[in-house]
Amino acid sequence: MKITTKTLIFCGLVYGVLLTGCQLADSPRVQFLPATNPLIYADVPDPSIIRQGDTYYMSSTTMHMNPGVPIMSSTDLKHWELISYAHQALDKSNPALNLEKGEAAYSRGSWASSLQVKNGIYYVTTFSYTTGKTYIFMTRDIHGEDWQRHEIEGVYHDASLLLDDDGRNYLAYGHDAIHLVELNSAATGLLPGGKDQVIIPSASAVAGDDFILTAEGTQIQKINGWYYVHNICWPRGGVRTQVIHRARALTGPYEGRVVLQDEGIAQGEFIDTPDGKWYALLFGDRGAVGRIPYLMPITWEDHWPVLGVAGKVPTELDFAVERQGLEGIVASDEFNNAFNDTALKLAWQWNHNPVAQGWSLSARPGFLRLTALRVDEDLHHTRNTLTQRMFGPVSEAEIALEVGGMRDGDTAGLAAFADRYGFVGVRQEAGKRYLVTVDNSAKNHRETARVPFTGERVYLRVTGDFTFIDGDIHHRTDRAYFAYSLDGREWHRLGQPLAMVYELTHFMGYRFALFHYANAQPGGYADFDYFHVTENANGDET
Repeated sequence: MKITTKTLIFCGLVYGVLLTGCQLADSPRVQFLPATNPLIYADVPDPSIIRQGDTYYMSSTTMHMNPGVPIMSSTDLKHWELISYAHQALDKSNPALNLEKGEAAYSRGSWASSLQVKNGIYYVTTFSYTTGKTYIFMTRDIHGEDWQRHEIEGVYHDASLLLDDDGRNYLAYGHDAIHLVELNSAATGLLPGGKDQVIIPSASAVAGDDFILTAEGTQIQKINGWYYVHNICWPRGGVRTQVIHRARALTGPYEGRVVLQDEGIAQGEFIDTPDGKWYALLFGDRGAVGRIPYLMPITWEDHWPVLGVAGKVPTELDFAVERQGLEGIVASDEFNNAFNDTALKLAWQWNHNPVAQGWSLSARPGFLRLTALRVDEDLHHTRNTLTQRMFGPVSEAEIALEVGGMRDGDTAGLAAFADRYGFVGVRQEAGKRYLVTVDNSAKNHRETARVPFTGERVYLRVTGDFTFIDGDIHHRTDRAYFAYSLDGREWHRLGQPLAMVYELTHFMGYRFALFHYANAQPGGYADFDYFHVTENANGDET
């Protein structure tokens, strides 16, 4: 047989096809499973959501954390990725936001946001009782940091932005009485002489006449020619309740009804999919892990939304997704960004405004260095504390900490951070170092364990267990466990478990936190080699 060039090419093509087929057969198949609730088992409250093509965008609340007003994206409604923040700081001179002069912004900062898009421009509104202002941020690049900022004097509580299709723009806001105020044509400020009126005198009235909390959490949407005003309220003896009012005209008259009373899941917006399905994205209070999102299908009856399945929020949703975790909103970090001292991963947020001179990725390449710039009495008052969300059912963070730069009176480590925080760390006193745990569950910053430590490198671990006991959301484990290792392999439990408690004093779920503070003299520092965060199916086992 004569072997020609064509024969060789043909044989090569056949071999390539066969080889590719074998490789595909041996490759692991992408696993798709039904999407489930909770949608995100982490603190992502007050969601506002839009869709552009086949991509969804969501904003949320992170209070006193900075940067603030996180923006996330998703292509399947289940898995979300942080892509930007609307602001890096609400006000860099405000003592409360800076943790200065004995002031703090815990539970305040920036509250519920509203996200919209029109003519290629993305808009986010938020407001702050700390500064007494309402904010409108704008950008053409929702993935970037170039958000233009506009301020309105006064607090427009839980304001929702409406960019109407007639070119006019509004904010809807309020407590029980829902107000409408008109913005200018650029949606950058109030329109002098524009609409300013109450459109719903009592949004709570459709749910009863006695309330723990009257209507708030306003979101306004225009869907198929109808204006829908979303609110939550809390009838006494009941649960957080979702109510909807609708009208053909923006100023009314509005008619309302209760659309969901199930396990306290409420507050959010509606979103449609490219194939025409509708869903409600709301959230539920779930103890120490925080306020976590739930998704439920919507059907429409005479232009009224019917939420959930038989009036309940389903555990399993009616679409499948690729199996993934929470990598989009939490992230391990090797701190290898030495050439860009501002390039922390988006998952990180500072507790209050950071001070640039107090942290560095370049002072020791491959490490995050936290330097104490002043003397602080405890973790609550410490600046440059770096945080990420803890998440459920069980999450675990591990760090490698080097303490050669610490001074007497210094403490550094890893915390389960909220008002009633706990931490495991290194404390230096009189030239000696100790591994310690601190428990603030009684709000007394009490040291609960101490063992001598003579090295300069130690491994610390915090495990957070947010499991619903027997699947009951009202009975939660809500415990944090602390451990250390001298070699990164053999681990030892230290101290007692922390009883984690969600409180309005911080108004957010627990966070992993890296910290260093000085009790005696400034100038000392601690170096963090890495931060590794994982799911831990073994709960409190170490």
